[in-house]
Amino acid sequence: MSSSPARGSVAPDDRTRASTVRWVVTICALAMLFDGYDLVVYGTVVPLFLRDPSQLGRVTPELAGQLGSYALVGVLVGALIAGAVSDIIGRRRLMIVNIAWFSIGMGLTTFATSALAFGILRFLTGIGVGALVATAGAIVAEFAPPGRRHVYNAIVYCGVPAGGVMASLLALAVRDQFGWRPLFWFGALPFLFLLPMAIAKLPESPLWLQSRGRVEEARAAAQRTGVPLVEHAQAGVSAGPGERAGFGALVGKQYFLPTVFLGLMSFSGLLLTYGLNTWLPEIMGQNGFGPSYSLVFLLVLNLGAIVGAVSASSFAERVGPQWVISGTFVMAAVALVALPLGFPFPVLLALVAVAGVGTIGTQVLVYGFVANFYESRARGAGVAWCAGFGRLGGIVGPLVGGMLMGAGIGIGQAFQLFAVAAVFGAIVTALPRPARRAEQSAVVDPDAGAVPLGPAGEQPALEMPADRLAPTSTTVGMTDPGATVTR
Repeated sequence: MSSSPARGSVAPDDRTRASTVRWVVTICALAMLFDGYDLVVYGTVVPLFLRDPSQLGRVTPELAGQLGSYALVGVLVGALIAGAVSDIIGRRRLMIVNIAWFSIGMGLTTFATSALAFGILRFLTGIGVGALVATAGAIVAEFAPPGRRHVYNAIVYCGVPAGGVMASLLALAVRDQFGWRPLFWFGALPFLFLLPMAIAKLPESPLWLQSRGRVEEARAAAQRTGVPLVEHAQAGVSAGPGERAGFGALVGKQYFLPTVFLGLMSFSGLLLTYGLNTWLPEIMGQNGFGPSYSLVFLLVLNLGAIVGAVSASSFAERVGPQWVISGTFVMAAVALVALPLGFPFPVLLALVAVAGVGTIGTQVLVYGFVANFYESRARGAGVAWCAGFGRLGGIVGPLVGGMLMGAGIGIGQAFQLFAVAAVFGAIVTALPRPARRAEQSAVVDPDAGAVPLGPAGEQPALEMPADRLAPTSTTVGMTDPGATVTR
């Protein structure tokens, strides 16, 4: 009996892998931090645009909603572009290019003097943001160790609400005294520190290299990063003859129906996320709360999302994310219905925090679910579909909020309509029938075959010839890729 790795396999180096994962998670989390900052900073300056024509000209609530949506159209375009190319050209290149892209876009936006110029620059900035959102989940899923993938994805995508917190705090300190432009200059800072960090420390995914048939490069990358060439056997470490990669894989029998439901989940989550982040300060402001109090609500919304998403991701790691996501959508619906009922201020803050868990926090869980659901040949496209189609909800959210404010709709009706979107999200999440999947994890030697691992990813004590261990599996419906049955 031996516990040593099978001869010829690419085994992990725990210390090297831990260092690699730290760098990957740090870089991706910082990228998402500024994605979240970009998301929320516009909501913090909308009241200024509505009340001061000297900024961008006369801005009506309807125009403000359109300006908020231009960035999201860019995010949609960027996510779809990333999905089309990330499974072909790799994750590292896309991350580096788009960190530079959105940083430059944020900097250029500060020079806008009209609503038209502002909207165009927000659209262009959104392209870089969308590509980052679509790529970060894929790269983290391929470096994170099994059993920790939902948690690491939650940490990374919690950068989005953390960026919202950062934008709210900076707006409280800067907006009234210095105006909106310094807030956008701050959003350009990743060009100075995050871009050099990514160039120096972000590796290419060994699993992606392997899925493209670049075996020698994959083996070398596995040795450098300490990340073994591991993939669930159901995923197939590389696309076999006739198997499609990227978006083509999503329309096949294996993934088509789950992909539809994942897109609808993301649509609901991002409608709520962008709608509330854009309009919550204005909604509360129109109901008697001053500018500072309105920004406090935005701060609490995003803080609640951070705490709730990290806690819920640990639970999802144990029971699977599907019912956890459905439950957090329901939490959001209940909180949104309760908000206009006249509760004392501390209770309102608590309800806003719960709404943050069920909206922004839910979207964090959705991204983790998607990134870990797809195999390597379809992972980039799957996350891009989730981010891209979901952005249609993100586009609708600010537009709906603008129409509601322009029509003079009361706070009760506004929150009720957002609650309906949360209920829809809960339903489409719960509809697919969960299925158990029989699968194996394997440390893969491209020359010798696959060697199954134990439940925690350890090498088996008894070594057997690789050709006797060909994995087989089936996948039905939607299920948590982390829930495995090893046989």
